Amino acid sequence: MTLTPKSLGMTAAAGSAALLLGAFVFQALGYAPCAMCIWQRYPHAIAIGMGALLLFALPILPILIIGALSELSTSALGVFHTGVERGWWEGPTSCTGSGLDVSQMSVSELLPSASSNASNLVLCSEVVWEFLTLSMASWNAILSGVLACLWLVAIARHQKVRWHGVADVS
Repeated sequence: MTLTPKSLGMTAAAGSAALLLGAFVFQALGYAPCAMCIWQRYPHAIAIGMGALLLFALPILPILIIGALSELSTSALGVFHTGVERGWWEGPTSCTGSGLDVSQMSVSELLPSASSNASNLVLCSEVVWEFLTLSMASWNAILSGVLACLWLVAIARHQKVRWHGVADVS
């Protein structure tokens, strides 16, 4: 049985939903996300939305392209985040703790324990969890790359149908 472009796209979108759900489970278990972790979630939400749009009778090529681009972008962010965690390159100063201008910070920002609110400050340059020596950012990069490949295969199959007239049973 050959998977149709629509079914491949919806499978990739379901994979994004699983990764996003996994991120929320880790957060519920007490692993607070850093800013770059949050950034990696937005493209997954877009991919999920594209999967939902595949359920309707719309032109699917733009949907497949946006799904692929969203997965490629979250994978790229995961690679960048991994590099920041491993010290291969500098990350944004807003979440790595470097280059802070303390003269512009409030007392609660300087001394989170002095604030009445609990602080879960997580720096993007710190690995808070890893499995098989890979951090969550690394796993996101790898798994999102696999999902991007699914979207790209869906695009290739859709184009094959358009160019060669092969029957599409979607």
